[in-house]
Amino acid sequence: MAQGSSQWEAGNSQPPSFLPAGTPKHRVRPDTTAQPATGQVVPPSFSPTSARSSGSRSSSSVPHSAADADDYEYQQRQSARASGGSSRNATNNEHVYSVSPQPGPTNGVRRSRRSRSHASAGTVFRRLLVALLVVLIAAAAFTYNWVNSNLDKSAWLSDTERGQATSWLILGSDERDGSVQESYTDVTGTRTDTILVLTKPKNGASSLISIPRDSLVKINGKSMKINAVYQFYGKKRLVSTVETITGQKIDHVAMVKFGGVMHVVDALGGVELCYDHTVNDPNSGMVWQSGCHVADGGTALAFSRMRYSDPNGDFGRAARQRQVIGAIMNKATSSSTLTKFSTTSKVAKAALQSVSVDDDTTPTTLLSMVTAFRNASSSKGVTGSVYWTDPGYYVSGVGSCVLLDDDKNLTLFSELAAGTHAPGNVGTLAESSSN
Repeated sequence: MAQGSSQWEAGNSQPPSFLPAGTPKHRVRPDTTAQPATGQVVPPSFSPTSARSSGSRSSSSVPHSAADADDYEYQQRQSARASGGSSRNATNNEHVYSVSPQPGPTNGVRRSRRSRSHASAGTVFRRLLVALLVVLIAAAAFTYNWVNSNLDKSAWLSDTERGQATSWLILGSDERDGSVQESYTDVTGTRTDTILVLTKPKNGASSLISIPRDSLVKINGKSMKINAVYQFYGKKRLVSTVETITGQKIDHVAMVKFGGVMHVVDALGGVELCYDHTVNDPNSGMVWQSGCHVADGGTALAFSRMRYSDPNGDFGRAARQRQVIGAIMNKATSSSTLTKFSTTSKVAKAALQSVSVDDDTTPTTLLSMVTAFRNASSSKGVTGSVYWTDPGYYVSGVGSCVLLDDDKNLTLFSELAAGTHAPGNVGTLAESSSN
């Protein structure tokens, strides 16, 4: 090696090659920037190929394919022209040494193909995702518009200023529409025999409170039962009367005909109801064996109307009505129902044909109502009835009425709107049951 080194320094011979025989050689101009200031020529590294690390070369100077090798040689020649003058001089001053071959173009091609394959798969996935989102948005928009266009809207709301919570007035009407068989106890006209106030505060538990149909109220100085207000004084007067009892703004109204309960339950394939009394009531048509049963539409309707055979009368009926509505909403929003388009379509059509709402109601507010109802009906919600002082208060010309406790009810709904009331059952009936 000493002799070889001296020959190289003298410029009398070429440096030895350490590459295996048969390895192609490239004529490359050595990097002149590495030469010492004395003008001596310093040979490049001649480490054997096996000792070289592929990671030691930068990606910009290492040829990975035949095309890259040509570019590499061209760049070296351009560098030689810039540093040594003419290409002829650069060629004459060149030294021949072996360049360790990089992996052949096959690996580069394979990497390129894999990259293109991954990029192609990613592009296809993104396009499918965008298409799916477009379809879902279009379906949601179609459903929204379809529901909104089929809502029976009318003017219900008063001019009372909005409160801190959102409240819905849910009414069950005995309006005769030919959808159910009338009994001899049915009366002419329209009565709101089911009156529920659903409240969703900004924070805290949602609540569902019943107002007895026989609650005594005064309209223009005239005493009457609250279930007759709608028939004699109209929708807005009924809403303002409920606002007087609760002290809270009613934001939305949904009134369901009794016949609608039957059709919705049938569309759902029945709902499970529980009642711990055996009943055979000719007035409502309810025939029931004590316990829990899956009820069809007709049975669910009788279940929600029966009161004469209930030990708690109208208060017991109010509790069963809340149970029926809760069972309907729970099953209608269950995954087993929502994943069946035919069932969902039947339920939606039956519900829309049986419900009327206020002018401000939209599919979005209906969805919020369903969510609030479910929350109120759960163990984390507040349910029950309003407070009263006399459930059999008699008024001449009106009959037996429920005399409400105004002060306690205003306090109750104030706490419900603020979300400060603890979950559980409330009302006079709940208090008497716990004692």
